[in-house]
Amino acid sequence: MSEMLDGLAPSRRKWAVLAQAIVISMAVLDGSIANIALPSIATDLHIAPAESIWVVNAYQVAVMVALLPFASLGDIVGYRRVYTWGAALFTAASLACALSRSLEVLTIARVAQGFGAAGIMSVNTALIRFVYPRAQLGRGMGINSLIVSVSSAAGPSLAAGILSVAPWPYLFFVNVPLGLIAVAMTRTLPMTPHASHKFDWRSAAMNAAMFGLLIAGVDGLGHGEKLWLIGVELLAAAAVGVVFVKLQRRLRVPMLPVELFAIPAFSLSVATSVCSFVASSMAFVAMPFLFEANGMSTIETGLLITPWPVASAIFGPIAGKLSDKIPASKLGSVGLALFAIGLLSLLLVPDHAAWINVAWRMALCGAGFALFQAPNNRLLIASTPRERTGAGSGVLSSARLLGQTLGAAMVAVVFGVTASAGVASGASLAIAIAVGASVVALGVCLLRLRV
Repeated sequence: MSEMLDGLAPSRRKWAVLAQAIVISMAVLDGSIANIALPSIATDLHIAPAESIWVVNAYQVAVMVALLPFASLGDIVGYRRVYTWGAALFTAASLACALSRSLEVLTIARVAQGFGAAGIMSVNTALIRFVYPRAQLGRGMGINSLIVSVSSAAGPSLAAGILSVAPWPYLFFVNVPLGLIAVAMTRTLPMTPHASHKFDWRSAAMNAAMFGLLIAGVDGLGHGEKLWLIGVELLAAAAVGVVFVKLQRRLRVPMLPVELFAIPAFSLSVATSVCSFVASSMAFVAMPFLFEANGMSTIETGLLITPWPVASAIFGPIAGKLSDKIPASKLGSVGLALFAIGLLSLLLVPDHAAWINVAWRMALCGAGFALFQAPNNRLLIASTPRERTGAGSGVLSSARLLGQTLGAAMVAVVFGVTASAGVASGASLAIAIAVGASVVALGVCLLRLRV
């Protein structure tokens, strides 16, 4: 029972951290690892390229609609149980994806994989609060931010490496042995308190409808859907959202933790997270187009992007340790300022610049983003009542995914609007908007100085 109060013993903690590292990296990687394989999947399954998009969308929608329900379930049955179930489902679904020979089967398997990933992501941060003692919570958040950011950035490169030596099913086969090992290792994770309330199925259904319609509308903006259909989807999402929030306000333990948003540190941290991930997602999607428009090969583009995740890997743990000593409002603001400066410097980089002139700009972005993420996540979770840690963890993951989804959709919209001006112009405009989003994130972060 003592592990519930102030973390695990050091000897057990290292195995728990390793288990979480394996599981969360698989869940994050599979959000982007299939993107680069879509042409191969379309050819192999004899489907149109537009239809292959469902391989990506099915996973993203499943994760988004299930995050808050699984976070609520974690509060009720314990975070370790939901985490273990999520890892087991993810592993089984990965095998089903690898064995799929039709779009319908692959899409269903990806939905199941997304539900497994939601079980992992929904309580991952909540578990960190029980794995580490409070005095080292920032260090735990730093390591977790490092794993998430590097996994997200490395997805396309890792996929390219696998596809260079094996067909696309191996993108999913590699999860199976790692998943089996990780599921066995989840026994090292701590047991956590159980809440007394029951699972709210009505709230889960409304949450799924709200986020499902929202993602469908945003995705439609980026893929040229008819405007009237996009409008109907977004209006329906807003209508369901209003009813959903009203319902949550009446509940003693709401699935959407509306009571947590009354905590200034929590709500400002969520808003800052969404804005920062909009900026990083726009930059990551747009920069390869900008580099290739300047005559760089795919391999050269990959090398130019590499300094970002490398810098994140270096500064993530450092930021985690510092966040245990320096307030998130100060350390996070410094990180976001460096991130914004890095994005602006990328926008101003001259055509055909030397590799080093691009590399230091990318590294500055990665270092700034890492210095922001760990203290922001630490503050968000630390400001959450201990019995509502699962809900806070679910909101944290939802903010990241919402920011990434909005960022990618905005890039697609920008490319559509600037089609006549060329790819380079569209990519430059997208990065300029990313700079604006990072400045907004910095402004919101600075508001926490008053809290």
